[in-house]
Amino acid sequence: MEKILATSIAPITQVKIGNDHYFKISNSDSLRPFFMSVVSDSNHWMFISSNGGLSAGRKDSENALFPYYTDDKITESVETTGSKTIFRVDTDNVSKIWEPFSDRYEGMCEIQRNLYKSIYGNKILFEEINHDLNLTYRYHWSSSNLFGFVRTSSLTNNSKETVSVEFVDGIQNIVPYGVGSAIQNQSSNLVDAYKRSELVKDSGLGIYALSAIIVDKAEPSEALKANVVWSIGLDNPKYLLSSRQLKKFRSKRNIEEELDVKAEKGAYFLSTRLELEPDAKKQWKIIADVNKDHSTIVELSELIKHEEKLSQKVEANIDLGTTKLIELNATADAFQLTADSFRDSRHFSNVLFNIMRGGIFDNNYQIEKWDFTNYLANANREVFESSKEWINQLPDVFSLSHLKDLANKTSSSNLKRLCLEYMPLKFSRRHGDPSRPWNKFLINTRSEVDGSKILDYEGNW
Repeated sequence: MEKILATSIAPITQVKIGNDHYFKISNSDSLRPFFMSVVSDSNHWMFISSNGGLSAGRKDSENALFPYYTDDKITESVETTGSKTIFRVDTDNVSKIWEPFSDRYEGMCEIQRNLYKSIYGNKILFEEINHDLNLTYRYHWSSSNLFGFVRTSSLTNNSKETVSVEFVDGIQNIVPYGVGSAIQNQSSNLVDAYKRSELVKDSGLGIYALSAIIVDKAEPSEALKANVVWSIGLDNPKYLLSSRQLKKFRSKRNIEEELDVKAEKGAYFLSTRLELEPDAKKQWKIIADVNKDHSTIVELSELIKHEEKLSQKVEANIDLGTTKLIELNATADAFQLTADSFRDSRHFSNVLFNIMRGGIFDNNYQIEKWDFTNYLANANREVFESSKEWINQLPDVFSLSHLKDLANKTSSSNLKRLCLEYMPLKFSRRHGDPSRPWNKFLINTRSEVDGSKILDYEGNW
């Protein structure tokens, strides 16, 4: 039985989709657009409006996948940034246009829009039901430590007849690597002139880079990293690397695949035709990530081409992230069980955002030598260089009390001060709405990733 939280406009219910539990806001478009933060167990950040406009990236605003703007601009950019889907549905010998979550065709069809957010805050799902066409479209954002941001889309035929559908689906206004928040906000038109989007045809991997790093100096500055987007789930789709042909598709004209696009805002769209049997559903994924070098892109392209169970691996890593997020929150006593499940979830959310701000002490205040060494090197280079022999004698893992004992015995007042100031925290990161400047990670933040890769004190991989 669904539990319902009554509101004056839209009811909120708890529902289960697959193995995940969500809060559902029915008729979410009847509410004034509101802003949400989608969290992860690693260094992903996503700020998203209830209408679908969003900004996302890794580590900080300088590693953005979509432009990092204030919340009002993100909400207003829903038509040009983030998810975009257009369907051409053949019905009664007529091709009808359906553009979910857009107001372009408002009033043309009877629709219902619902919004779902995971009870753990790390997944969000948008749903539009078209009652005239008997179709339901969903797209779902989640994160994977290994693969990046995962957008899972599905189209369901609710009728008792086979439906033929042609569509364009994907994400737009993708920021290439090397574009900081300052230059994006101050000189976005200049940034567009430097953009280049390329497609690795045999793997369907989109590469988004700058033709050169934008610097105000008379010197060469080559762009050696890129943001990437790829997909799984559709057989031999057409790929678009920009939004230039969306108008042509809406006009029911044929579109052409794009392999190399310069001086345009980057996008990644899939286009194909589906024949959906009665009550059938088709699902596909678009995965995006930032900060990739040449060798990583080649490895990823080969993985896409040759890994038969890639979709299952992506899903498994998403589930692992949820498990780790739960474990992190459990260390701060985030779980309670009462007769009011909404109150329990509220407590979980409060604790989550508290530890995201302040961090948690990992494993009974145990300290890893590598993390403490990085902290000293960043805090005071002179003390670090003069204390290398003392640092080398430290065990690989030691307690905070042991560190304090060693600090009290040292003759260096600066080293003692730095030792006593050190706090073995992990998981702290910036959260909230992007209407304020981004705050960097705490100096000694740590975050476990996949058991081998570790996020260092500055949030670097």
